[in-house]
Amino acid sequence: MEIKRFETGPRMSQAVVHNGTVYLAGQVGNAGDDVATQTEQALAEVDRLLALAGTDKTRILSTTIWLADIADFPKMNAVWDAWAPQGNTPARATGEAKLAAPEYLVEVIVVAAL
Repeated sequence: MEIKRFETGPRMSQAVVHNGTVYLAGQVGNAGDDVATQTEQALAEVDRLLALAGTDKTRILSTTIWLADIADFPKMNAVWDAWAPQGNTPARATGEAKLAAPEYLVEVIVVAAL
């Protein structure tokens, strides 16, 4: 079966398609912005990458969200709730983790169907 990779670099691809499933790398916003802004930016990247792969957010199967500080859960959720496709919301998990740099407050990881 064919594997398609999008925006491939030396460390990772931003999106990989295999067997009708799209896997996105973790998406983040601009380091240093507040958590709501970073969430908006990360979700905009999710939209862009899903479109590049040939699908959209109504086809998301699962999402994992990592927050640098779980106290930001309500702020992140406010942005998520405005963005998430009502009637087509995916399975989702959210947890707290140290991210790649302290300036990153949220990371969004998505798996979607084509």
